[in-house]
Amino acid sequence: MPLHSKLAELPTPHTDLAHCRQTLSGGSRSFWVASQLLPPTLRNDACGLYAFCREADDLIDEGDDADAALVELHRRLDGIYGGEPQERTVDRVLQRIVTQHQLPRTLLEALLEGFAWDASGREYQTLSDVFAYGARVAGVVGVMMAVLMGVREPKALARAADLGVAMQLTNIARDVGEDARAGRLYLPRQLLKDAGIDAEAFLQSPVFSPELFSVIERLLIEADRLYKRSESGIALLPVGARPGIYAARLLYAEIGHALLKCGGNSVDKRAYIGMAGKARLVLSTPKWVTLNKVGLNEPALSECQYLLDAVKQAQTEQLTELHHNSLFRRIYRRMVWTLDLFAALEARQQAAAAGHGSALSEGHS
Repeated sequence: MPLHSKLAELPTPHTDLAHCRQTLSGGSRSFWVASQLLPPTLRNDACGLYAFCREADDLIDEGDDADAALVELHRRLDGIYGGEPQERTVDRVLQRIVTQHQLPRTLLEALLEGFAWDASGREYQTLSDVFAYGARVAGVVGVMMAVLMGVREPKALARAADLGVAMQLTNIARDVGEDARAGRLYLPRQLLKDAGIDAEAFLQSPVFSPELFSVIERLLIEADRLYKRSESGIALLPVGARPGIYAARLLYAEIGHALLKCGGNSVDKRAYIGMAGKARLVLSTPKWVTLNKVGLNEPALSECQYLLDAVKQAQTEQLTELHHNSLFRRIYRRMVWTLDLFAALEARQQAAAAGHGSALSEGHS
């Protein structure tokens, strides 16, 4: 093969990014539609982040050995954070994103933990348990997206996590039947029990009922509360990013509304929004999202707080490193100045000594 042909086959940042874009376009249609409203640079970073998340989820969910997949994914993170990513497209892209935005590793590890919970068949007894799951598989994505935008203010991060968890609650409510037929149950078992539903019997034979609707409706009510609260955080994002994030908020909330319109039956059918409906929502997204202070000062969900703590710790470590580097530079400059001073004094002494010697020679002659 000619050399120029071999060179043409080598991966470049452009070809790596094209691969990630293709992954995004073949995944969540709602996320893809909303991403088109993001500024190009942020959209590219979102594509790279989504591609890694999607690949990690597929490896754990569809592979033969979830534990081995997790070990391999953590090894890949070692390479990414060590500056030596594996020869994989998404790893190279993610390594650039991690370096450029100082993305805390804890956030990506939280995501992998959520995928591991899926693989292990973890049971969720309470609404708080479901929030904890949502924090790992979706709330963390909201926090990471905020970090990619350069936003690290705790109030904004708390609302970003709210938005992610709200989206996951919508997903859970929409996919009850599909998940049950796959042997999975994300509805809080305590809420099911309170409604008179035996969780194991439901998994064996998923049937929609008014009692089940009450549980699904509870999740959608919680989701709606978090969607509304998230708006105050969207207004703290960079202006250019607000329409895209707000569109995502509208699109996912509309899935819940569509589910309620069909009676809340997500066992026998799956609520969705057609492309025409998505286009209508996107076009209705205001170009300027103004500050809405409702919910801005609410504390973060307790299940999400550790994500905010990770960002704060990383920021503190970064500032400490910058301080040390600044101190080192000051000391180094002072040392250079001192050495230059000594060199100048020595040169002056040598010049004076040379002049004195010349004067003595002239006197003797």
